[in-house]
Amino acid sequence: MADTPSNPDLYGPDTGELRPPDAMAGHDTEPIISFSHVSIGFNGRSVLDDVSFYVNRGETLCILGRSGVGKSVSLRMLMGFLKPDSGSIRVEGQEITGLSENDMQAIRKKVTMVFQNGALFDSMNVRENVAFPLRERGGLAEDQVVQIVDRLINMVGAEDVTDNLPSGLSTGRKRAVAIARALASQPEVVLYDEPTTMVDPIIARRLGDLIQRLKKQLGFTSIVVTHDMRFAERLADRVLFLHEGRAQYFGPLAGFLASQDPFIQQFLTLDAYVLPSA
Repeated sequence: MADTPSNPDLYGPDTGELRPPDAMAGHDTEPIISFSHVSIGFNGRSVLDDVSFYVNRGETLCILGRSGVGKSVSLRMLMGFLKPDSGSIRVEGQEITGLSENDMQAIRKKVTMVFQNGALFDSMNVRENVAFPLRERGGLAEDQVVQIVDRLINMVGAEDVTDNLPSGLSTGRKRAVAIARALASQPEVVLYDEPTTMVDPIIARRLGDLIQRLKKQLGFTSIVVTHDMRFAERLADRVLFLHEGRAQYFGPLAGFLASQDPFIQQFLTLDAYVLPSA
């Protein structure tokens, strides 16, 4: 008989059943993610300058700002793909800035990222892509893998394209499948890098609904990098607004929307502007 998953929080021990919200509830009060006075630059140019923020378990943080202000760089540092020049980054209280690539693998089991391009395997169909993390980890019988994959594919609404290769999917579908594959690795935190870029408003709304559902039904902690204020308003518990590499605002969504800071007002005004029809 195959062993049950090492982390049973997301899946039931025998059937791969997705568990209810209380299965993911944390019992500590320490933030699951924290950045403290983090700075990083490239080629003499400062990208992030003394940035601090935190994310509590089960929360959704939206990182907002114009292009080039360091939003995606924050995610890449959290994944260990980049190292800060100074400051502290902690995951569940563990300092990760000095970890080796080998040690970061344990962190990446807790924190996973959905990239803009989906980063799906071109030679694998949808079902094989979603199953890959489960088979890579091992410890599951094939019927358990099949049940978990079916549930994840149904959850993201991709049940009609299970045999398709990524090349045959729209951008929105690729991102939905990438989310399903990310969930298959049983993470505690999911990072989304500009999930609504290059998708139409209907698909953007569906992706937002999916991220909300994962939070409400399964208690996931999420960090969403976006420049889309409408998307952020639907998701965010807290907002980090970056301007010229600095944390111009960090706090509740309501406080951000009510802020009189001129840079925030400019961002909100430009985001609300709709080009006139021809």
